Amino acid sequence: MDQLDNLLKTFFDFQAMGDVLPQLLQVGLKNTLVISVSATVIGCVVGMVVALMGISPVGWLRWPARIYTDLFRGLPAILTILLIGQGFARLSQQIFGPSPYPLGIIALSLISSAYIGEIFRAGIQAVDRGQLEACRALGMGYGRAMRLVVIPQGIRRVLPALVNQFIAIVKDSSLVYFLGLLVSERELFRVGQDAAVLSGNLSPLVLAGLFYLVITVPLTHLVNYFDQRFRTGRRKAAPPVSGLREVAELDPVRTVAENT
Repeated sequence: MDQLDNLLKTFFDFQAMGDVLPQLLQVGLKNTLVISVSATVIGCVVGMVVALMGISPVGWLRWPARIYTDLFRGLPAILTILLIGQGFARLSQQIFGPSPYPLGIIALSLISSAYIGEIFRAGIQAVDRGQLEACRALGMGYGRAMRLVVIPQGIRRVLPALVNQFIAIVKDSSLVYFLGLLVSERELFRVGQDAAVLSGNLSPLVLAGLFYLVITVPLTHLVNYFDQRFRTGRRKAAPPVSGLREVAELDPVRTVAENT
């Protein structure tokens, strides 16, 4: 019983949780969402550029995109954050002031854009090439056909993967604390860690973990919903044809010949 009580006090001390709850809500949750959403938006913009460069028929555009993707996907996230946050600290102070907050967002944006670029590239290349050829036959230029027809279809196909990437960014936002954020800029993990150190109890970290679950678990179910919805929609839009009778009905010449 004593061991069980010690475990409960270590991980589920409701007094310690209640003390840190206002700061988690007002500071930690807000900054986690700001960092994650900002990195995702910037990552989507840069990722789309990288994806279009990666599928370009021009070689000098494809190679930089390939190198960029391999670089930021191959490095550990924490290493990229430290290299950006410490390597450009002086430049950041001249532009943004003493806060490393913007550098953390930039580092996460570079990481996410490499993954999002591959997601966009896969979605665009999954669109039937006949779509582009049909647009060209109608007199559309390559850029206009991609912008109005191919890219929207490609984005729709990869929405579940994009939500998954956002979930990964939310979790990776906890690594920004290595840059030494100001008190008003600390995210969920750093707020929970500081409270755990002060109280000598891990309950604040457990509560911070619950906040991450509140964000990520519903998004995970949203991914599953989108994926199932899109699969069901495609099946309804193009039902499979089976049997000789259906094939014959699709061939009017053969049907007429059989009837005569």
